[in-house]
Amino acid sequence: MLSQLLSRLLAPTPRTLPDEDARIALTALLVRIARTDGHYDPAEIARIDRIVQARFGLTEHQAQELRTVAEGIEAEAPDTHRFTLAIKDAVPYEDRLGIVVALWEVVLADGVREAEEDALLRMVTSFLGISDQDSARARQRAERGG
Repeated sequence: MLSQLLSRLLAPTPRTLPDEDARIALTALLVRIARTDGHYDPAEIARIDRIVQARFGLTEHQAQELRTVAEGIEAEAPDTHRFTLAIKDAVPYEDRLGIVVALWEVVLADGVREAEEDALLRMVTSFLGISDQDSARARQRAERGG
């Protein structure tokens, strides 16, 4: 399963992902942003679990299982650009704004905003096709608690 999903995510021209693959891709992106600063903090892990639980209507256990699969995908996926492009192609703009809010929630979860996280988030929002103004509003939403 892992290798098939990775091949779909990292294809030179990613196709629209099935719902389950899109869930895994989004969760893996949340994991990637959390791991960017070299500290995969328990607060970030808990925030990822809460985000995917709420976004996808999962139980706590299902959210943890999804995150575990996504951690494996994130560790194997070397290319953030194609990885993120697959999400862009699968998710409408308004929902991508929600993804950016979720990414900011993860960045802010440990109470420390690292330069590496900011840089990756700027890059990812660009790859997702989100305007700078909408990204700033998404950060403000995350700072207010979603």
